[in-house]
Amino acid sequence: MGIVFYFRFPEHLLLFMVKTFFDFLPFAVGIAISPVPIITVILSLFSARARWNGPAFLLGWILGIAVVCVPVMVLTDISSVPDNSPPSKIASIVRLVVGAILLLSAVQKWRTRPKKGGAGTIPKWLLMIDTVSPIKVLGVGFFFADLTNPKNTALTIAGAFVIAHSGLPMAINIGMVIIFLLISSLGIAVPVIYYIVGGMAARKMLDRWKSWLAANNSAVMSILFLVFGIILISNGLKSVQNWI
Repeated sequence: MGIVFYFRFPEHLLLFMVKTFFDFLPFAVGIAISPVPIITVILSLFSARARWNGPAFLLGWILGIAVVCVPVMVLTDISSVPDNSPPSKIASIVRLVVGAILLLSAVQKWRTRPKKGGAGTIPKWLLMIDTVSPIKVLGVGFFFADLTNPKNTALTIAGAFVIAHSGLPMAINIGMVIIFLLISSLGIAVPVIYYIVGGMAARKMLDRWKSWLAANNSAVMSILFLVFGIILISNGLKSVQNWI
């Protein structure tokens, strides 16, 4: 008679995982929708070493998100204490401050958008991406992910806070971080995978995406800043009400 091993995953952990996923999902999607990095990776796919440069940019992007997300999540998780304690207050204040910064950024981006009928431009230095080596492209992806992108930094910190305060064991939190990183990288991964699968036939479509994003970059970013600024401030105010 064979021995059957049966493992039942605790239902309360599964519920916490599902809740945590939907809590950080908007932030991960917000990171994935990053017009300038998407334009950059598309430009790298038009280079002579596209099959190396595209994946290199994607890898750099994932590392760039991870280098902010993982330390924030770990440090927040280690310092986590009951809800009415100072660290929870700090988390609420961080959400409010980051939300306010995003709202101000939304106004600034909206004011700098091209006028109706105007065409967006791609910075000349960005056009040089198709001439650099895969190692340098990896570095560009790394710095574009978070370190030079205030919107992504804010959303990464917000996502890390959500995961750290989920009440899940650290081992599961690591899995949630991996899911967060994968979703956050979809905006970069889709063009890379599309190019690899579609080959040269994909170039025309990618060129259209690049042109549309260049023309609508400011409008897209201002809407993203507005939406996620409101979400963060709303979450921060709800937390504040719990400890006032």
